[in-house]
Amino acid sequence: MTVYDNIRSLLPQGMVLADEPMSRHTSFKIGGPAEVYVTPENTMQMSTIWEACQEAGYPITILGAGCNVLVADEGIKGVVVTTKRVNQIKIEAPFITVGSGAKLAGLADAACKAGLAGLEFASGIPGTVVGAVYMNAGAFNSDMQAVCESVEVLLPDGRVLNYARKLLDFGYRASRFQGENTIITAARFKLAPGKSEEIEAKMNDLNNRRRITQPLSYPSAGSAFKRPAIEGQYASKLIDEAGLKGFTIGGAQVSEKHTGFIINKGNATAADVLALMEAIKEKVYTSSGIWLEPEVQMIGFER
Repeated sequence: MTVYDNIRSLLPQGMVLADEPMSRHTSFKIGGPAEVYVTPENTMQMSTIWEACQEAGYPITILGAGCNVLVADEGIKGVVVTTKRVNQIKIEAPFITVGSGAKLAGLADAACKAGLAGLEFASGIPGTVVGAVYMNAGAFNSDMQAVCESVEVLLPDGRVLNYARKLLDFGYRASRFQGENTIITAARFKLAPGKSEEIEAKMNDLNNRRRITQPLSYPSAGSAFKRPAIEGQYASKLIDEAGLKGFTIGGAQVSEKHTGFIINKGNATAADVLALMEAIKEKVYTSSGIWLEPEVQMIGFER
């Protein structure tokens, strides 16, 4: 029995695809096929898939909206599980409990309508809760750490646990989940009461600033590199000072609008992006003595 046949037998029709191009499911619009691509609707289905993968020895990859990833041109072996259908939002002010596949923009909008402040920074981040919590995503001097109260996870043995805020180990673009074998299934946020019109105005202001400063008309994975752990240094500043604005390899380019972004000019491959990132790291090190660390998650390159 093939991987596809095995997983297909466990779920309703339409949830399982074979050899699905990941370029359709990443914000970079780059990536070869997933051997099997699955869109479960709930934690029970995710547990069923995970158990089958463990028994058969299939690699499993968890993906949200694919907004902070670079998928190899060769694709991804095994089973890719996207959480995008696990997107329920429940509001019990001042708390919002949300499925890991909910989009951040939708979550921020729901909070705004409920008169709850604190997620304005997330309204323009084109990702989902699972990736945001995993990476402690942030913008405009705030991040998930500031508002996340607890996280629900699925364990390999099928148990579901809730981690309280003090156990989440958030750091700069980091969380405990990067070092453990769990699947984030939901998160609970604690927000502050506010006026919807003021919250909306702040969201609009932040999103206008994004449109002015970021290359949103091109596919990208957001910031390509993490901020260096050196006071006053930023990846975009270092890249600009190294003379790399507009620097191009194949179809991948350092954005001329914001040098912290690598954009897909239309036909970029993962190999192009990877080569460009390596060139940037080397040139910035030569220019400044600082090694940049990728913020983008690499998937499928272990083949």
